[in-house]
Amino acid sequence: MQVGMTLPVMEPDLWARGAAVLEEWARAVDAGPFSTLCFGERIAFDNPETLTLLGAVAAWTGRVRIATTVVVPQLHDPVLLAKSLATADQLCAGRLTVGLGVGGRDEDYRAVGADTGTQTMREMAERAGVLRAVWSGDTVAGATRRVGPPPVQPGGPELLVGTMGSRTIRSAAAWADGLAGVTLDVDPGGVRRLFDLAESAWAEAGRAAPRLTTSFWFALDDGDGSARAQVHRHLRHYMSWLPPDLVDAMAPTTGFAGTPAQLWEVLRRFEDVGTHEVHLIPTGSDVAQVEAVAELLP
Repeated sequence: MQVGMTLPVMEPDLWARGAAVLEEWARAVDAGPFSTLCFGERIAFDNPETLTLLGAVAAWTGRVRIATTVVVPQLHDPVLLAKSLATADQLCAGRLTVGLGVGGRDEDYRAVGADTGTQTMREMAERAGVLRAVWSGDTVAGATRRVGPPPVQPGGPELLVGTMGSRTIRSAAAWADGLAGVTLDVDPGGVRRLFDLAESAWAEAGRAAPRLTTSFWFALDDGDGSARAQVHRHLRHYMSWLPPDLVDAMAPTTGFAGTPAQLWEVLRRFEDVGTHEVHLIPTGSDVAQVEAVAELLP
């Protein structure tokens, strides 16, 4: 099983510490045993803009794959999004994986003037089709010439669908190459059940077996309990659109909090259920977390 690391793009102290934190993390992940460097999209939040960051990360790294986990295509013009992602694939020499999701926050749609009525899996599938068409060199939207550049990867980057549920999996079997999942309670058994559903849905659609990835928040300590408090603080900031008492109720069982040895055991359990890749999501911006996890991995 491979292990990827997410940039701390959602941390409240990111801009106070400076954008150099992102470069430090990207270079540390690239130099380590990690398979993928991930980051996701929000609009009404203080995180960096995802497509701009793709260009910077392409320059800061030379080995690790780069994954958007996830971009919401309904927040973008689909042809321009295809062009931007193909450019990123060129800049990183074909190391790009694209995770797509419908997004769970109406405020992101409203902030860019997007129609919240398009916040559907059907619309996401249609936009994914536009990406594929552009990347294949088809002329689109009445244009008489192709929209370039062509991506390095034939047919375009791998497309993963962001999901925690069965309905999204069934809908995405016709177009996605796999799952960019997330587990709130860090439950390998529950993740395996979604994987079973995905494998069945992809087979019924006549597709090759899907790539099976999942992710979870994490914090490390030496057994003193500080990691759980760190996860709680992060969730309070990241999930600010939810009532605070709801977030507080979720915090004790959301994500991983514990020692490096305990994290290693959790990763082994995900490997045992057939996970292809786990993406770890940090709950702090200290690059020492990257170094601590790197020491665990072969």
